[in-house]
Amino acid sequence: MSTIEHLSPLEERKASSWQQYLLDSVLASIGSLLVTGIIAAFQLYPRIPNISIVYLLVVITLASTRGRYAAIFASVVAFLSFDFFIVPPVLTFVMYRVEEWIALFVFLVDALLTGQLASALRQRAKEAARRESETRILYDLVRLVTREETPTNQLQAIAQAIVDVFSSWGVHDCAILQPDLTGTLCVQASAYQSPEQSTLSSDEQAIATWVMEHGRSMGMYDGNSLPRSTSPTRFAQSVLVQTSRAGHALHNSLRLLPLKMGQQVVGVLRLRVLDNSLAEAERLEEEHDQPNTRTAFFWSFLDQAASLIERARLRSENMRIEILQRTDVLRAALLSSVSHDLRTPLTVIKAAASSLLQEDVQWDEEARRSFARSIEREADRLNRLVGNLLDMSRIEEGALKPEKEWYQLTALIQDVLDRLQPLLQGRVVRMELPKDIPPVELDYLHIDQVLTNLIENAVRYTPPESPIEVAAKHHGDEVLISVADRGPGIPVGDLERVFDKFYRVLSDKHYLSTGGSPAGSGLGLAVCKGLIEAHGGRIWAQPREGGGAIFCVAFPVSRLEGSLV
Repeated sequence: MSTIEHLSPLEERKASSWQQYLLDSVLASIGSLLVTGIIAAFQLYPRIPNISIVYLLVVITLASTRGRYAAIFASVVAFLSFDFFIVPPVLTFVMYRVEEWIALFVFLVDALLTGQLASALRQRAKEAARRESETRILYDLVRLVTREETPTNQLQAIAQAIVDVFSSWGVHDCAILQPDLTGTLCVQASAYQSPEQSTLSSDEQAIATWVMEHGRSMGMYDGNSLPRSTSPTRFAQSVLVQTSRAGHALHNSLRLLPLKMGQQVVGVLRLRVLDNSLAEAERLEEEHDQPNTRTAFFWSFLDQAASLIERARLRSENMRIEILQRTDVLRAALLSSVSHDLRTPLTVIKAAASSLLQEDVQWDEEARRSFARSIEREADRLNRLVGNLLDMSRIEEGALKPEKEWYQLTALIQDVLDRLQPLLQGRVVRMELPKDIPPVELDYLHIDQVLTNLIENAVRYTPPESPIEVAAKHHGDEVLISVADRGPGIPVGDLERVFDKFYRVLSDKHYLSTGGSPAGSGLGLAVCKGLIEAHGGRIWAQPREGGGAIFCVAFPVSRLEGSLV
């Protein structure tokens, strides 16, 4: 499990309570009565007719620090105390002059409006701070998610972020569920546990399946199923409830929420929440319809998780389509490359066998031998083709294991040339095989196949009168074998690609069969490369000065020489 940076939690929701209202009332009363005492002590009224404006300082202060209720309560207390203690006759609410009533009520309206405006400014400041905090958290979330490479780690980052951010609201565990290949929901990512350690009980499995199928939230509250909501909103609201108030028992709730992309459910979010107030969840349901609420912020996390799941699904689908397309291309290349090489020897074998079976023709012994040799030669050709296909398959699967023994390369090269003597009839073959070449540990059959392919290629792609040169030498810590010809050569751009599977030079000037199409299946050199690399060696092609091509094979020998007994 990757180490993921923790995000800052949201501030705890301050739920309104009678203690808070009582404190606001006491502060408002003390502030208003203190101003009243100062005015009375210094007999500022009626010497300063508009002295009541001083009360606005208390109202504004309370509106900015405590909120709307404290400002309204302070305005009312100021109105009553100013009338009772300051306006003659004192210690009574009776006023004889209409102007005094008008002035006092104008003061009350001004105080209420001032308190309302100050409270609104305070609320806007809090809202701006909340938005800034949420934006910063979402930015950190995106940064953490994009830093992870695999979809599982990205989902784990989101699960952990939900717990970190909403921990102050009662969330203490989070997991993301997705269906496996059999359609069974299982834990794909968890906040602080690996998916293997996070298991679902039978009840959780049943509820999660219901949520996945119906696209609606559901949960378990102290072991009992919660009422199913008509929309997933109530689930998010029940999560965002203050759960740390003293004097209330905390209960463990399991909540499951559908993760949607449009109308499609792509997964399920499982949360464990400490929830002690379902009534507040109902209140939050009403708040969800208002913009910029906590529930909207919570849903942004869920949308991010659903988006990641959908992107992972699309990547997997695109990869599957790409694999199928490559398989089709490979199948077409295989059929195109192999069909000609299969058809030609089969045609020769069929013609020779049909000729031998003709009862109306009396073939002499030499003709019969010629037909038999043709059948044998083409059967060997088919056998090599099938062998190349099987070897290529084992090489790609990593199942090719050379059975190495110590051999003299010069003897192996001579054995190959002797075996290919029928193919080399009429050819000038020049050999340069020094006697000081050390033994090399190799698989005899594999290297025999490599040399056979290289020499057959030299014969196939060069004129009959063109000489072939086979050489070996000890160079540094390697033994080098080269097969050189005087054919048309290989274009520089194709020197590396000729070792790719099914690749054949397409120009009429370079290695074309007499039929006007690229000869061979395009497997021989690919098999050679795989066999040589399995021996820890290397193979390459290079142009030959004066025309033609040279194929070189290198084997490491310094380490092997020290191993000889």
